[in-house]
Amino acid sequence: MTPPFADPDDVVRRLDEVDYLADEGTATALFLATALGRPLLLEGEPGVGKTAAAQALSGALGSPLIRLQCYEGLSAGEALYEWNYQRQVLAVRLAEARHETPHQADLFTEEFLHERPILRCVRHRGPRPPVLLVDEIDRADDEFEALLLEFLGEASVTIPELGTFRAETPPLVVLTSNRSRELHDALKRRCLYHWIDYPSPERAAAIVRRSVPGGSDPLISDATTLVGRLRRLDLDKAPGLAEAIDWVAALTALGVTELTAAAALRTLSTVAKTPDDRDAVQGVLAEVGTA
Repeated sequence: MTPPFADPDDVVRRLDEVDYLADEGTATALFLATALGRPLLLEGEPGVGKTAAAQALSGALGSPLIRLQCYEGLSAGEALYEWNYQRQVLAVRLAEARHETPHQADLFTEEFLHERPILRCVRHRGPRPPVLLVDEIDRADDEFEALLLEFLGEASVTIPELGTFRAETPPLVVLTSNRSRELHDALKRRCLYHWIDYPSPERAAAIVRRSVPGGSDPLISDATTLVGRLRRLDLDKAPGLAEAIDWVAALTALGVTELTAAAALRTLSTVAKTPDDRDAVQGVLAEVGTA
């Protein structure tokens, strides 16, 4: 298969066309993942653009995005496949009504199979492979990681009753993690890895400007600089890029074009997400315009 990107600069250019401003490191990681056909594990603090990177990759390539949102207790039936038990029971009853004895092999066929995101990726047929986003893998249980190993290593899923399904064209897989727990080495070995750091104020301003086109330049510049300053506080939830975008969007919606203490405090809830953080952030925002 021809690599979808010519080089990392091509990644930057094409992701820019879908409003994702990739830095050199992220663009190189995405280029290598697509060129080598390897899953990519993106880690970083919440709100730095990990999920958006996968979404932008899908948009840039014109590939369908299939998302698997992870959470504690996520099962194989929700991620890989499961059997339609209600239809199986109905089939048994119909057979009994006809005085027939249903065989187990008759009940575990394609007719009774429910595809979930990973099996859907493996069996996808189309001109372009899908992008599979396995979002926040660190929220799933340890055991769930083991379920992914065959798929990540071989782009295949084995269903005991039906055999092994292997993707004709391996999907492009992006896993994200906020590092709420350490992932297993076996999973990491199957993936390329990239850490997305907070953007510089200048780059953050460029990203926010793209996301909130109605925001004034002075407002965006001051807000992104101040968000960078807030991250240096000892907060429960440091504001990320997503909070910066929300903040500028909220200020712009209120008709604010220049950041003032009154406007900043009025929109405090977009950047402070706990009572303790609210107190700490409030003190900084009250100083806006006094320097």
